[in-house]
Amino acid sequence: MNRKSKKHCSRAFAAAVGAAVFCSSHGAAESRSPSPQPPAPTHHQAHPAGRATDLSAKRDVRLKALDPKDFQIKAAKASYQKDLDQYVFSMDVEGEAGKSIVQAAGSMSGAPVLAYVFPTTLKPEAAGFSSTEGILALVAAQHPDFDDSPYFDENRDGNPNNDGATWHTHWVVLMKDSRVKGGLAVKEFKDAKGVVLPPTAPKMAMYMDSPGHPVVLRGSALHVIVPGYRLQASGGFKFDAVTCYLEVSHDSNLPMLGVYEVFNILSKDLSLPFALQK
Repeated sequence: MNRKSKKHCSRAFAAAVGAAVFCSSHGAAESRSPSPQPPAPTHHQAHPAGRATDLSAKRDVRLKALDPKDFQIKAAKASYQKDLDQYVFSMDVEGEAGKSIVQAAGSMSGAPVLAYVFPTTLKPEAAGFSSTEGILALVAAQHPDFDDSPYFDENRDGNPNNDGATWHTHWVVLMKDSRVKGGLAVKEFKDAKGVVLPPTAPKMAMYMDSPGHPVVLRGSALHVIVPGYRLQASGGFKFDAVTCYLEVSHDSNLPMLGVYEVFNILSKDLSLPFALQK
């Protein structure tokens, strides 16, 4: 994907976020078709302009090292398999799913995250969060600078604390955020009073869970398997498919985890038009 196409995707994504947040919080609109945990990023102060420029330059280098075909979505599907009582979220890309990985930044500030994302019309409560506005999304992520799924050993080496570089899953609540190019960020909270997170959530002040759902990579296809008892979705839902690049930030002027580059949106406009198949 060329730079012009990437900019178009990011603008389209940002423009559609507001409507998608409304739909996911108020019901689907009609579609047109105990281990040590990572330290929570803490916002201290705004970074100087030079620091921001340096982060941007490093971001460009990381993005150029990726194969665009690995993030160009051809098709997506979400289905419920009654005989196994499980949901399967699938995404098919032009290249090889999960082959392109991002290299470590060496610090939490500016730490890169690659993601295959399934935004849904489900309410956050469906995945174990307390009631809040935003888009509940299932994410397959890869980020080598930190491990935020301390209860699971995704790379199967006997150590549950070094798996960030291995593709793994998150449930997140996303909100519109104009401070980042992608127009979206994981929702944060300053006061934890009244906030309920799933028991597998990392200790970060964000609506993010690390549920340990398996990520299965098979050539051009990526599959995420969610046990039926881990998702309250008996009434069905609609969804979309997105590939993107995020970064962690300590800058008080930026979100803790924001979307900086949108590679592709299957619906083109984040309208969440695709329905769960049963």
